[in-house]
Amino acid sequence: MEQYAGIDVSLELSSVCVVDATGKIRRELKVPSEPEALVRFVQQLEPAPVRTGLKAGPLSQWL
Repeated sequence: MEQYAGIDVSLELSSVCVVDATGKIRRELKVPSEPEALVRFVQQLEPAPVRTGLKAGPLSQWL
């Protein structure tokens, strides 16, 4: 089943939520707000997300 990831960036930890095609939450967790940590998390998801969204804001621009 398809799944989608959303990332809300904060200073130290980013909140990540993964939902399936019906909108059911599959995972919710916090990941260090570092590009490498976020990439590692998204890459380990099975199945791979169809789309990953990043909340736009001043803290997310550097990602």
